[in-house]
Parts: sequence; structure tokens; C-alpha cells
Amino acid sequence: MNINGTLVAQAIVFALLVLFTMKFVWPPIAKALDERAQKIAEGLASAEKAKSELSVANKRVEEELAKSRNESAVRLADAERRGQVMIEEAKAKAAEEGKKIIAAAQVEAEQQSVKARETLREQVAALAVKGAEQILRKEVNAGVHADLLGRLKTEL
Repeated sequence: MNINGTLVAQAIVFALLVLFTMKFVWPPIAKALDERAQKIAEGLASAEKAKSELSVANKRVEEELAKSRNESAVRLADAERRGQVMIEEAKAKAAEEGKKIIAAAQVEAEQQSVKARETLREQVAALAVKGAEQILRKEVNAGVHADLLGRLKTEL
């Protein structure tokens, strides 16, 4: 064989290989590479979109947290105010009840004092009658001397 013929034959086979590769092998590889590049670009775009949505969601979450904190602070302040109002009302009611109890106790004490005075007057009158009886050494009739005993009670 001739080296020139071998070289020409190899050049023709190489050219056929290049044509076959360009016609049948290269397009599917190029298509696969293009699809992969497109998927990567879509993935990057969706990642950017997700990142922006995440930042928006984080902002909304922070706003909601701030709003919740403010609302809870307002509710806590309202509850404290209501508690203070309830305490003040309870104190006022307790003071009023205390005044009523004191007034009732004073009335009762006054009644007991009057009752005790009456009892004491009766006892003093009875002792005076007994004393007069012993002084006179005779029996004194209480029915006859009722007017005298009434005046004695009023004087005491």
C-alpha cells in the first residue's frame, strides 16, 4: 500500500466521521446541553424569585410580630387598668360595707347601752325600795308607790 493512498483513505474516513458526528451525534448533544443550560437558568431564576419572596415573607412576619407585640402590650395595659379599676371598686365597696357595719355596731351599742341603763335603773330602784324597807322596818307596797319609783328612775 501506498502511504499517499492510506493518507487519503484516512482523510476520507475522518471527513465521513466528522460529517456523521455533525449530522447524528452533535445535535442531540447540543440539544441536551441547551436543555441543561435552560434548566439551570430556570433554577437560578426560581431561586432568585424564592429569595425575594422569602425576604417579602420575612418582612410580613416581622410586621405581624410587631403588630402582635403592640396588641399584646395594649391588651396587657387594658387588663392592668381593668384590674386597678376593679381593685378600686372593691376598696370602695369594702369601705362602704365597713361604714355600714360600724354604723350598725354603733346603733347596737347604743341600744345595749340604753337597755343596760334601764336595767340598772330598775335594779337601783329595787335596791332603793329594799333599802327604804329596811330603814322603815316595814314592808313598802310597790303598787302604791309606783309614781314615786317612776320619778326615782327618771332622776337616776
